[in-house]
Amino acid sequence: MDKSINELNQLKANAVKNLEATEGRRIIVGMASCGISAGARAVLEKLQEEVAAAGLDNVQVLPTGCVGMCIYEPIVEIFEPGKEKVNYIHMNPDRVSKVVSEHLVNGRPVKEYTLGEDEESKLKNLNDLQFYKKQKRNVLKNCGFINPEDINDYIAVDGYQALAKAVTKMTPKEVIDIMKASGLRGRGGAGFPTGLKWSFAAANEADQKYIICNADEGDPGAFMDRSILEGDPHSVLEAMAISGYAIGASKGYIYVRAEYPVAVERLKIAINQAKEKGFIGKNIFGSDFDFDIEIRLGAGAFVCGEETALIASIEGKRGMSRNKPPFPANKGLWGKPTIINNVETLSNIPKIILNGPEWFRSMGTEKSPGTKVFALGGKINNTGLVEVPMGITLKEVIYDIGGGCPNGKAFKAVQTGGPSGGCLPVEDLDVPIDFDNLVAAGSMMGSGGMIVMDEDNCMVDIARFFLDFTVDESCGKCTPCREGTKRMLEILDKITQGNGTMEDLAVLEDLAENIQNTSLCALGQTAPNPVLSTMKLFKDEYLAHVVDKRCPTGVCKALLRYFITDACTGCTLCAKKCPAKAITGTVKEKHYIDQDKCIKCGVCMDNCRFNAIIKK
Repeated sequence: MDKSINELNQLKANAVKNLEATEGRRIIVGMASCGISAGARAVLEKLQEEVAAAGLDNVQVLPTGCVGMCIYEPIVEIFEPGKEKVNYIHMNPDRVSKVVSEHLVNGRPVKEYTLGEDEESKLKNLNDLQFYKKQKRNVLKNCGFINPEDINDYIAVDGYQALAKAVTKMTPKEVIDIMKASGLRGRGGAGFPTGLKWSFAAANEADQKYIICNADEGDPGAFMDRSILEGDPHSVLEAMAISGYAIGASKGYIYVRAEYPVAVERLKIAINQAKEKGFIGKNIFGSDFDFDIEIRLGAGAFVCGEETALIASIEGKRGMSRNKPPFPANKGLWGKPTIINNVETLSNIPKIILNGPEWFRSMGTEKSPGTKVFALGGKINNTGLVEVPMGITLKEVIYDIGGGCPNGKAFKAVQTGGPSGGCLPVEDLDVPIDFDNLVAAGSMMGSGGMIVMDEDNCMVDIARFFLDFTVDESCGKCTPCREGTKRMLEILDKITQGNGTMEDLAVLEDLAENIQNTSLCALGQTAPNPVLSTMKLFKDEYLAHVVDKRCPTGVCKALLRYFITDACTGCTLCAKKCPAKAITGTVKEKHYIDQDKCIKCGVCMDNCRFNAIIKK
């Protein structure tokens, strides 16, 4: 054991020397999915080409994960010994030549390509920006810093030290006791205590036990787990091995959706590297503990995020939920005790083992310690990933970190918990974010999607959008979810088409409550949440659709009407541009729109030079 640990420490010493770039300079390019989709691959290749052409042998050009500020991708960061890191944003191949010639060759950073809130802060560290000031990056600490395709980078930042500590210095019970003491709750849904879950599986006598990483992230707008897998895959592998040691499992599976090709590729690389170093496989750190990990690809079924449906999928069956109990910790994969944790939950584990439960409890709240990663999207200025201490308010996340809604629009609501959550209005902005407070407010934590809506969003349409998603994703096994959600969607379609009645609203609410109470799994039980929360908090919008036959925000096209006001000069441009020939009138006289012919395309309004056309 000592030999194995000494070898790890020597690997770390060598890796730290390289990571700190004490012998040269280091350029990292954000190569998570967000960066790649923005053109980062071409930037990386161009940098490698230009650095080589300039003869800069002491400069490394490497990929990394997402730093969180997806809105500024592609992002390039340059590290030089004894100097402040320089961050370049919105990079493209055309900008690379100037950065190499000016910054790397002549030592003059290209200020106009950097990010800063004012001219003085242009060359400051990204961490000094308002976006980061209230964040606490623990899970995301390595993302955007290390090379996820090089195990040595992970080793340099204490990688696999927690596994070494657990296997060589602790008993399985001591590992579980630390997890219990930390208060870590599952970051994938209802927030069940992680240590308690592990103890159930550990207490079961079985010839085989399993660890499953649930990376089947399917919420619209959620990309937390994907970014961790793309930016810090070894943290998940190390955590799975620790949990395997704790419960007596020798096999682990990572269930990840095939739509995450970058994450899958980096997981494959990480698994092979960990096996080569002996951190996965036989006799880990010279002990009698064996642990192996395999990847299983999901086909994109949202229901497979539910643990029993996920297990069925790994077993080669159709992804459908089953009744509980028995719970997977007692009878899971192939009938054996199985622990399932999601990516973010697992990423906390090595840090807790190394730093202790008190360190973890020093963040967050008493009942919800630690931090939580959110995918901040929708009508928000600073889209991206944020990691904040539990207990921070929605207002702080949306305004202090997210920068509020674009174009001076008024905030209207925020959807937390994805399709399973609820919409919270401006009155709830001071709600502290933790598992219990969000549920009390009418929503939930879920995996961590946070979609912001402004004054232009129709809340009836938002409810219809999320319900349409869950109808498509229902596995169809139980009648309440399979049939009930369809009937709810039909009613919402009817309402947004202008044919809804007050009776429909009553039936909608009754259906929602029945589906909540009788569905087999959490997908069906939570499917009505967006509808119920919007009906409760934005009832006036539902009444406007049903009683007044209008959509206050103009989103629902069937209820939309375009009118020409007295400001019309009779220029005839609107009539000429109308594709439906719905506008009539003579030159220099007010024109009129035939509502029966109007297809509500808005072309007339776009082309009117006198602002004489309005929509209601």
